Amino acid sequence: MVRKPATLKDVAALANVSRATAARALNSYGYVGDETGRKVQAAAETLGYRGNRLAQALRGGRLPVIGCILGDIQNPFFARIAHDIEVLCRECGHNLVIASSEEELEQEISLLASLQSLGIRGFIVAPASAEGNSHLQRLTAEHVPIVMVDRVAEDVECDSVAVDNEGGARKAVDYLIGMGHHRIGLLQDNARIFTSRERMNGYHAALSANDIKANDRIVSVSQSTVEHAVDATIRLFSQKTPPTALFTVDSLMTQGALLAFRSMGISIPYDVSLIGFDDFNLATFTDPQITVVSQPVSEIGRTAARLLFDRLSGKSNDMQKIRFETKLVVRGSVSHRSGR
Repeated sequence: MVRKPATLKDVAALANVSRATAARALNSYGYVGDETGRKVQAAAETLGYRGNRLAQALRGGRLPVIGCILGDIQNPFFARIAHDIEVLCRECGHNLVIASSEEELEQEISLLASLQSLGIRGFIVAPASAEGNSHLQRLTAEHVPIVMVDRVAEDVECDSVAVDNEGGARKAVDYLIGMGHHRIGLLQDNARIFTSRERMNGYHAALSANDIKANDRIVSVSQSTVEHAVDATIRLFSQKTPPTALFTVDSLMTQGALLAFRSMGISIPYDVSLIGFDDFNLATFTDPQITVVSQPVSEIGRTAARLLFDRLSGKSNDMQKIRFETKLVVRGSVSHRSGR
């Protein structure tokens, strides 16, 4: 027979006190004498009593849960961010609720509203849009702690952790130009997403600084999935005069481009050079290995979580906008090209 869990009534009976007194002793509110408190705690231990932590937290207005809404938790980058946030949450005695906006602003709004209704203490969010974030503005106006991770909503004043996306993209395109490439294709995500916009700006800044005219025909927009990136790359390189090099704005697009090149019989780096933003596991297992713009992903999630807990504990008053530097990791996917 399965033994029923001990209840507050059982604890009170064993300690020979009222249920109200047992509740005060176990939940640390109101007055309970030292001797009575010890009796109640001893009874609880004897019976293996476990209180309803959710109910206790709701009564105190301090639910030990953090909400985390990311763009797409199937993306390895966001999966690592979520993992690192969850580890630090456990270290701080909190649990983590993770959700995916799937890069849809309306879904992000709905998720935030649902999680806020549960009394969650604070949020870490990768905004689906750089603008139009009245839902986040409302939360900050209500003094709900928010930390933006990976992305920045330009119309929201709160702590944030990101990288120098524009500078990283510029490093990549400058390197391609230095290797003799002038028809440099761009595979990008929707421009309303902060990271995509910043990386596109870096691409254009590098072209402009080197007196290369931008060409919309060699820019392709794709959803950030391998499948969509395959199709976008095939369209881009089916042109009569395709690019001699390609810069992709995230690791899933880089993987999609690799599959597309294989299906088209295009050889890297002899037929086309390739640089992707964000490193990924397979980048060093391909032949050649892929040159990437690397970002310190191991620091981003933990830093965002630490900012949030500092805010919750009152350790931090000044708004913090942390930007990590990126690094161009040169491997074998870029070849030198003579002439224009």
